[in-house]
Amino acid sequence: MILNILTLFPLVFQNFLAESIPFIAQQKKKLFVNLVNFREFSTSKHLQVDDYPYGGGAGMVIKAEPLANALDHILDMRERIPILYFTPQGRLLNQKIVRQYLSIPELIIICGHYKEIDQRIRDKYVTEEISIGDYVLSGGELPAMVFIDAIARLLDGVLHDEESAQTDSHETNMLGYPCYTRPAEFQGMTVPEVLISGHHQKIVEWRQQKSLEITRRVRPDLIK
Repeated sequence: MILNILTLFPLVFQNFLAESIPFIAQQKKKLFVNLVNFREFSTSKHLQVDDYPYGGGAGMVIKAEPLANALDHILDMRERIPILYFTPQGRLLNQKIVRQYLSIPELIIICGHYKEIDQRIRDKYVTEEISIGDYVLSGGELPAMVFIDAIARLLDGVLHDEESAQTDSHETNMLGYPCYTRPAEFQGMTVPEVLISGHHQKIVEWRQQKSLEITRRVRPDLIK
């Protein structure tokens, strides 16, 4: 999978892409991340990418030209590529959306900044707007990293234990169950007896029950 990231701050991704799952995905050639600084596509003398909003008001708006130039540069000689823009106005990101994009070989992600990007870029280029939650960040770099990590861990052959991903929270509209490891006793707290019983079916049932209890308590909206 190829991810083209349009950002004003490509260095933000440097350590993120050099560690953990995103790094493994790149090492195994399952993921290719192309960082594009769209400031380089500005046509102004001082590489300006923002300006005051029409109609007045607080904040600055990212100009249409540098983004359009960068997008056209990537799209040149290619078939249409889905273009994602992370914004609080978008559809809330969930595991279903992540899996929806997992089968698409190439994507473009726009990392916004300042007050907004020019609406004409959204109207002409963006194919889907996505939010990672009901809060505001200073830019689209963190949402982009969230998306990259969520995608990378599902790519075939990236995780050592792929079954682990299939039993994670939200894979089945349920939250995950409690997990324990050695030692069996820690500060007076012990591991539930069923987990050390060796009875596979009872362990499965216990985990399903705990998953249901946690989901009902924390996210009842997930239970149909």
